[in-house]
Amino acid sequence: MPVVPTEALKPRKTPRQARSAATVAAIFEATIQVLLVDGYAGLTTTRVAARAGVSVGTMYQYFPHRNALLYAVLEDYLEDVVAAMHAAASRLRDAPLAEIAEGMAGAYLEAKLDGMPGTRALYVVAAELETAALVADIVRRAERILADLLRGVPDTRFDDPDRIARAWRILLTGTVQVVLEKDASAESIALLRSELPAMSRAYLLASSLRHGSLPA
Repeated sequence: MPVVPTEALKPRKTPRQARSAATVAAIFEATIQVLLVDGYAGLTTTRVAARAGVSVGTMYQYFPHRNALLYAVLEDYLEDVVAAMHAAASRLRDAPLAEIAEGMAGAYLEAKLDGMPGTRALYVVAAELETAALVADIVRRAERILADLLRGVPDTRFDDPDRIARAWRILLTGTVQVVLEKDASAESIALLRSELPAMSRAYLLASSLRHGSLPA
């Protein structure tokens, strides 16, 4: 279950009906747009409400202040990334190690690219807000997805799949963040698409030789 935000960052309410969900989705999209135009420091609830086409009063029905809004947008984005990883893991279960390595790397990268250019803005939000508990929870869940997948690999048995999964997650998240934060050009993204799966495959295959064994 996702981590509960601190009291100061909790939303006032969550949408229960389709119309309310559509309103919150519009607010989230407007938040990303304002972040991209005005930056973290320039974002206000008034600007977001105007961009979303809702009143400030409607905004405050859901979010008591800007930081609660930003936290909710970041959480929604991170949940989408974890969901993409989970879906990919379901598709790849029981596949050979090389296929798992390339498939999960590609799925993770595409989930991050789906959020572009907002992904770059949300890296700033994660650094500025009190999101340590949220990020730690997302990391834990992502590593669990990877470790469970490694436990089911038919052509290798890892001595410590949790350790390998942690290193693999660091490889994925660190590489993607460095590129998307610093560059995110079409050339760099094309390089990521071709090389991140290869990097994952090389790491996991090397780890299977050092820390694994063939199944009985």
